[in-house]
Amino acid sequence: MRYYKLGNTDLTVSELGFGGIPILRLESTEAESILRYAFDKGINFFDTANAYRDSEEKIGRAFAGMRDKVVLATKTMRRDGKGALENLEQSLRMLRTDYIDLYQFHQVAQESVWEEICAPGGALAVLHKSKEDGKIRHLGITSHRRPMAAKLIQTGLFGTIQFPFNFIEEAAAQDLHPEARRLGLGILAMKPFAGGMIDNATIAFKYLRQFSDVLPLPGFDSVAAVDEVAGFYERENGLNADDEARMASYRQELGQQFCRRCEYCQPCPQGVMITPAMGYQVAARRMSPRVSVEFSRAAMETVPRCIECGVCIQRCPYNLPIPEMLKKHYDLWGKHCREVNCSPR
Repeated sequence: MRYYKLGNTDLTVSELGFGGIPILRLESTEAESILRYAFDKGINFFDTANAYRDSEEKIGRAFAGMRDKVVLATKTMRRDGKGALENLEQSLRMLRTDYIDLYQFHQVAQESVWEEICAPGGALAVLHKSKEDGKIRHLGITSHRRPMAAKLIQTGLFGTIQFPFNFIEEAAAQDLHPEARRLGLGILAMKPFAGGMIDNATIAFKYLRQFSDVLPLPGFDSVAAVDEVAGFYERENGLNADDEARMASYRQELGQQFCRRCEYCQPCPQGVMITPAMGYQVAARRMSPRVSVEFSRAAMETVPRCIECGVCIQRCPYNLPIPEMLKKHYDLWGKHCREVNCSPR
């Protein structure tokens, strides 16, 4: 595992990080074991968020007594100063530390959100004070919208930018990343598997490893998953013609209008299971109709509850026409139900 300085910060990080969402579904003992195993494989950068339920707590327990050996990054969704400070203090308690290496403003995609953060009494001033007090070493920003991310890195306020990056969502390599490098920001890549839409880890990381100063943050929920991805960093990298063809196939299948399973759209006021239902088109292509129908039944049977209220569209960082897409997926699911003589209940 190679280690390098993250942008102009004083943080020395492994070339592969650990994203904190998948450990949510694990029991504490198992999660802590996987976290320590990842550390033993050379990973020292662990990224989570206040919003990821007990992820911070699990990371804190896993690395108790090892604070100087790991780089801890977390985030706040609060835009007001009081709320951001409450989140910070909670993160410090959960992570069992008196400082956060990288504290990030989580998902700043709208101009109005940034204005709220910068307003008198907003989160920016309060977290700057916390940085002066030594509770935060560096401030960072995350976003899912490239124009907003491009604006944020120009402010000179942040040490890092975290943005989606994979071989499907690769536009950041053309503009956002070069400008971040010029300005000295460290670059973090969320969604290396496009929110789970890429199911081939080999080509996912062959692509990502071309960018030696971009730190991918895959989530891990098993020792086997850690072994697979960390193993890529034990050998030389190189894309071949077959890899390029497979990437092209994924790009053709998914296009740019697909659900990344970030779940910002949820909960639905009507109880629609949006995230799994949004993935039906991909599930149907990768499974037989009989299997995909039953695999997705619980989610798809909630789709008729949609009243097109638009709440999910307002929340979606990718501006997806969610009700329209849900209807198309439901129609496809119904078609498959009829094909296998298994009608919707």
